[in-house]
Amino acid sequence: MTFNKVEKIFTPIEQSRASHEVELQIETLILEGVLRVGDKLPGERELSKSLDVSRPILRKALACLEERGLISIRHGGGAYVANIIGTIFAEPVVELIGRNTKAKADYLEYRKEIESMTAGMAAQRATPSDKMLLQNIMVEMQAAHEAQDAEREAKIDVEFHGTIGECTHNVILIHTLRSCYALFSDDVFFNRKIIYEETGSREKLLEQHKAIYEAIIAGNSEKASNFARTHIAYIEKITQDIKHKKKRQHISTQRLEQRKTQ
Repeated sequence: MTFNKVEKIFTPIEQSRASHEVELQIETLILEGVLRVGDKLPGERELSKSLDVSRPILRKALACLEERGLISIRHGGGAYVANIIGTIFAEPVVELIGRNTKAKADYLEYRKEIESMTAGMAAQRATPSDKMLLQNIMVEMQAAHEAQDAEREAKIDVEFHGTIGECTHNVILIHTLRSCYALFSDDVFFNRKIIYEETGSREKLLEQHKAIYEAIIAGNSEKASNFARTHIAYIEKITQDIKHKKKRQHISTQRLEQRKTQ
């Protein structure tokens, strides 16, 4: 998010509690998912004007936010939302999960339940602006699909599901999902690009994403929930298919190599 777009989300501050109110407004925007990790705040002049506070008051508020770990101030480079997306697991546990077959299956089982609930809630609560944002993501997804850009499709996939979470307007759910998708994005559980490169899967995934999207746009909670569940069930199946295919290939390669030596 560039600063010229960010300016529109700030409102003037009451001077009586200026510094505190600046902090509160910015931290609320972060909590609600309006400002996301890496988003750049406007420069001092623009932001102080939008908030209607003096630059010294603004600097004090930003310094407090930086001290609390919510923003990162780069000297000469501006202020950015810090990487506040934690993980629901400690790093050693993440490593263990990534290497454990059952844990990977459990992760998809978890996603099937949580995303089914999330999609249903999004269908009930999504505002016109939420729907417009989802529509923009679907346009990007379609373009990446037509360009046969599996890596881009996989990246937009994460953005799509994260945005559905934002449509619930439940801050706990938003940040829980972001933490979950951080692992998903880093391919801790499986390589998303490989799934998109699997024969026939790209078309199927696009079709499923469209179904979820259309149900949310229509406000049909039941359909959105069911489509999300079907989507994750498909990912479960294709993940297993890829795993079995790799195993068969490994065994057949071993056979070939062994018989070369005879």
